[in-house]
Amino acid sequence: MDASSLSTGTVAAFSRFALWVANGSVGHPLMEGTDYSDVLSDPSCMEQVFAVFGNVLRLDADGEPLNFRHAQRRAALYLYRYCNGRIPDGEADLTDEEVERPWSDNVT
Repeated sequence: MDASSLSTGTVAAFSRFALWVANGSVGHPLMEGTDYSDVLSDPSCMEQVFAVFGNVLRLDADGEPLNFRHAQRRAALYLYRYCNGRIPDGEADLTDEEVERPWSDNVT
């Protein structure tokens, strides 16, 4: 893998996640019954959903995703909380590390 590019698996993970977000499912059962179509037009919320996904996603030494489903679930949890104002019973709240936007000051 070229050090300056993402692996095929990582690109596929973000592409698949983006498709599921746009289709209204986030690809996770946690969001069943929650209509978040209005949220798709909120750029800040969408940025945060992808920030959580990217912050949680872990890669192996070759840059391939190790925990796609977990990253997807945590991003779905953020979206659930945003839409419903609470975390579902039995779910651990998101950590500061999961929701931080480390690139906010570095993007031009």
